[in-house]
Amino acid sequence: MSLTPSVIAVSGLSKHYGTLRAVDRVTLDVQQGEIFGLIGPNGAGKTTTMECIEGLRAPDAGRVSVLGLDPRRETAALLPRIGVQLQEAQLQKRITVREAIDLWSALYRTRVDGYQLLAQLGLGGKSRARFMTLSGGQKQRLFIALALINDPEVVFLDELTTGLDPQARRAIWELVRGIRDRGKTVFLTTHLMEEAERLCDRVAIIERGKVIEIDSPERLVARHCPERTVILTTDDGGAGDRFRAIPHVEAVTVNGSRITIQGAGDDLVPHVIHCVSEHGIRVTDFRTVVPTLEDAYLKLTGQLIRD
Repeated sequence: MSLTPSVIAVSGLSKHYGTLRAVDRVTLDVQQGEIFGLIGPNGAGKTTTMECIEGLRAPDAGRVSVLGLDPRRETAALLPRIGVQLQEAQLQKRITVREAIDLWSALYRTRVDGYQLLAQLGLGGKSRARFMTLSGGQKQRLFIALALINDPEVVFLDELTTGLDPQARRAIWELVRGIRDRGKTVFLTTHLMEEAERLCDRVAIIERGKVIEIDSPERLVARHCPERTVILTTDDGGAGDRFRAIPHVEAVTVNGSRITIQGAGDDLVPHVIHCVSEHGIRVTDFRTVVPTLEDAYLKLTGQLIRD
């Protein structure tokens, strides 16, 4: 249990639209200096939850605190201290990137070098470009820059890399890690499990408006997907029987020279290596298959991730 107050504290948060429970009694907390991810498929309630925490939507029930402030009643005190990147946002069509940066900078007493942000996000050569000429990915990166212009204590990022190519996505991941490294707090939503696993210190899995599990990606995988798989190639006809004798091996499948060994626990791979060495088994190919956050997510929700 943390000895310091939570930067974000949410208790019993609910939001209904008619008979639809978009957010259903969500409770979570976010500590200073962590990247916290709200993960799940599109339509799970991620954006609605985030917008209630930001104060953009009024919840029907529950309590929300951000930096010790109520985002609905103490908006004026909170806004200078947070940065918000919305999933769907627009600027005037003819405003240039430079004008947008200058305008946002003028709104805050504390600010960072907006042009340096543009360079970090790969928009350094687009300062004179009009908003309407930017691609979807370039607009997304501009909105991230605007969310960071006031050097916020807490940054909210909603599906921050949607529509971006792999190179741009990794550049933004590095930027987000840099935010955390400066002691800031990041609250993000994503349906990309690789993104959550690479970035987040902790994640909350949300499905149909309910948070069903909160933990670090590593602990979620360890708890829900203890199975391990080793796939190797050998011409040793007796290797399969030797691998079946290894403790905690659950299945050994032999398909010609290819052998698949399945078991549970982190000791499986060392045991297989020891068996290979002890019996002098000549192996020409060896690889391991380790479960991911996506595997844990599928185990928890029992369904495929929806795009």
